[in-house]
Amino acid sequence: MNENDIGTRVIEAAIGIHRELGQGQLETVYDLVLARELSDLGLFMEWQVSIPINDKGVRFDEGFRANIVVGKKVLLELKSVERIASAHKKQGQTYLKPNGLKLGYLLTLGKTFSRVESPDVCEWS
Repeated sequence: MNENDIGTRVIEAAIGIHRELGQGQLETVYDLVLARELSDLGLFMEWQVSIPINDKGVRFDEGFRANIVVGKKVLLELKSVERIASAHKKQGQTYLKPNGLKLGYLLTLGKTFSRVESPDVCEWS
């Protein structure tokens, strides 16, 4: 399954969860429910994935944590906010590169869904 196929299933699952739970839940609620839903769909997913950082040649494995990585190909970062801040966008882009991922979704279950294409090119909708 390629990144786009995974992305389609992720968006469908996220929309279903948003319809069921509505907005206003804590991020951890959406995170846990989406992780379970993706697993139920038969998608391999990793939850709370460590994203390393490097500083002056020293690697820190616990630098960041991504909410979910699906199929070792698609990053999911969830937010329960009404409005996306530039820091949220940068966070998703920062998480892609260290893991060699090309596609990530910033799922803002407070209002809208956004998409990161690569660390260098952003397409937000």
